[in-house]
Order: sequence, then structure tokens, then C-alpha cells
Amino acid sequence: MATTVLVPNDTLRAVRLSMRMSQEEFAKALRKAGDDLGEPNDASKRLVQRWEGGQSKSPRAAYVRALEHVTGRRIEELGFTLAVMARVHEDGAGGHDMDPAAEGVAAASGALDTAVETSGQYSGIWLSRYEYYSSGRDSTYDGKHYVVIVQTDNRLTARSLPGASSNPDSPLSLDLTLDQSVVTGTWVEQTASDGYYQGSRYHGAVQMLVEPTGRRMAGKWVGFGKDFDVNTGPWELRLMDPSTSKATLERYSRPPE
Repeated sequence: MATTVLVPNDTLRAVRLSMRMSQEEFAKALRKAGDDLGEPNDASKRLVQRWEGGQSKSPRAAYVRALEHVTGRRIEELGFTLAVMARVHEDGAGGHDMDPAAEGVAAASGALDTAVETSGQYSGIWLSRYEYYSSGRDSTYDGKHYVVIVQTDNRLTARSLPGASSNPDSPLSLDLTLDQSVVTGTWVEQTASDGYYQGSRYHGAVQMLVEPTGRRMAGKWVGFGKDFDVNTGPWELRLMDPSTSKATLERYSRPPE
């Protein structure tokens, strides 16, 4: 019978020691970070010991954000290999896959190791970006919006913020359902009456894979064009800020760069 050899996370331990924190103090800082970010956690000395000892290699999404907040480093710099390896990428055949080489990831089903939180807290401000082809202009364009996501159980409701689109006056809405690492739903965008598409309303479906860090979703949209042809293209959401405070909403009520 094969014996699993635990590999200590010396990187995380070194970072903690460089901050002159005991494991108990580090856990306390993570709990405070969770409160500050609006997603309380139950970080404990025992959890820190499990991370540093290699017993747990995949922090839940809420802990990922707390770790980054406390240390000022991205999760990739803290010795958690799953977060480094598990990425959504184009598969070269028009679709998206979760990296099949990632520990704990089954690419065929999108299922993740049970140690990874895929139904965590996704409320916050996200940058939405999709690509579309304009037949009239014979070119590909980006559509960008800052959206606020509100989560209730496995439902994600996203609405663009006022003035927060790359195309003026083009509000976007998404209604999504979360199933482990897969997000599926619908989208609607109302274009500006004085814009290129003259106030046309477009809608369709979208499906994306959620990366284990909970900071990015990527996949494809599908929808009808003005000539009633079915179009598709890439779509991704990137977490900008887990806060939905008034000050944060005001800060992102502007066109994305």
C-alpha cells in the first residue's frame, strides 16, 4: 500500500515568520481580514499548522483572499501549488478547460478536490470582459463592464455599475447558477440608443469554469446577432474587490481601462 508523503509548506512558514507572527497571531490576523473583507472565516492555529505541515494544500476561496490580504502576496507566492496550477485556459478547439495537470482537478467534469471551496462567497466587484465580432466593421472588439455580484446560496446575480462600461450607456446583467466549479446562466445587454447598435437589446447564454482561488471565471457566451445568426466568443469575470460598500461601488462606477 502506497504511503502519501507530506511536503511541508516552508514558503508559508517563512512568510509568517518574516512577519514576526506566531501561528496563533497569524490565525487571528486572518480572522480580522475576513471581517474586514466582509467574509468572516474560522482561521485557527490548527488550520495554520495544517497548511504549514502540508496536510492541507488547498485553502478555500475565502481563506485565499484573507491570506493575500494579510501577507500582501498573491496565493501563488505562498506555497499553495494547486492555486498555481489550476487555471482555466483555452483548449485550442474553441472551448475552455481546467488545467488537467493540476492536482485535484478532473478536467472532464470540472470537479475539484473536496478541500477546495467552489461554492464560496463570490459577492463583490468584478471586471466582466467578453469578445465579440462585428460583421459590419469586420473586426473583433472587447466589451468591458464593472459589475456587482450578489450571491444567495448558489445563485449569482450580476448588474453593471452606472457608467462602468467600455461602451457608454450599455447596462449589462447576468443571472447565474453555481454548480461546484461550473457557472451557467443568461446575460442581457442594452446598447446605447445613440451608439453603433442604436439601442438594440442583445441576450443569450453563458457558461464558465471557476478557478480554485475564486478570483476568476472563464468560458464562452452564445447569442443571436442582428442578422439572427448564432454567435459565440470568450467571456471572463475577474474579482476586483470583495467589498460591496458604498465607497467601493462609487470607486468602480467608471469605465474600465
